[in-house]
Amino acid sequence: MLLYRTRDGLLASDRPGGPLVALPGHSLDDVFTSGVRKSELQRALSAAKPAESREPLPEGGILPPISSQEVWAAGVTYLRSRMARMEESATAGGSDFYDRVYHAHRPELFFKATPHRVVGHEQTMRLRKDSRWNVPEPELTLAFSNRGEMLGYCVGNDLSSRDIEGENPLYLPQAKVFDTCAALGPGLLLTEKYPSGETTIRMSIRRNHAEIFSGETQIANMKQSFENLREHIFRHNSFPHGCYLMTGTGIVPSDDFTLQSGDEISITIDEVGTLTNPIA
Repeated sequence: MLLYRTRDGLLASDRPGGPLVALPGHSLDDVFTSGVRKSELQRALSAAKPAESREPLPEGGILPPISSQEVWAAGVTYLRSRMARMEESATAGGSDFYDRVYHAHRPELFFKATPHRVVGHEQTMRLRKDSRWNVPEPELTLAFSNRGEMLGYCVGNDLSSRDIEGENPLYLPQAKVFDTCAALGPGLLLTEKYPSGETTIRMSIRRNHAEIFSGETQIANMKQSFENLREHIFRHNSFPHGCYLMTGTGIVPSDDFTLQSGDEISITIDEVGTLTNPIA
């Protein structure tokens, strides 16, 4: 089941692009904190009437699938990310840090965003004006309840300023955390099972209506396991409203690429759908 957050409340569908039904009386915070199970929502979905909409999703009305949750992220979980981080930080002397964390059992975990810094499908992400090298980072993003239980996953975009992080690893918070630095969506797929290794993440970047970059990777290419990430983020750390965890990127454009105002990023995970964001 896919949950979509809109200005009029939650909508649900059994598949991406499928018919939508309203779920009155339920909120995302209920799903993350009050023990509302997928089976209960499934019963509500079966009993509800299709939402009155001429579009697969309400145009301009879909919001990020987040209410009170924090967004965290894992770094250097793919070999491609390790290589990119080592290259960008070589002159600052930080490349060895990224090599070591890639091979370590303890993952790199960092805070990414509060809800007000998160945008949803077709909402604008804005580049830092003090950065000259900005890239999207397409990531499968896990959702966990306040009890640390797996709730599901969505598509995530961890927008990052590579030159700021590369100048000094201690600048990581500035490279990662800023207004509209994260995108989640288009909806939240409810499932108690981690995605399989065959799950594919694809990204396309368009400029002036032409594709200028595309790439894909599979979850099987991750060095870290989802369960190890879950165990560490909840180790001596509580999330009263639950949390999202971006699980790292295996798609990194070449070093001569940077986003520009007017670009459009589309990230697809077939089971969830496509998250598209214009850049300003």
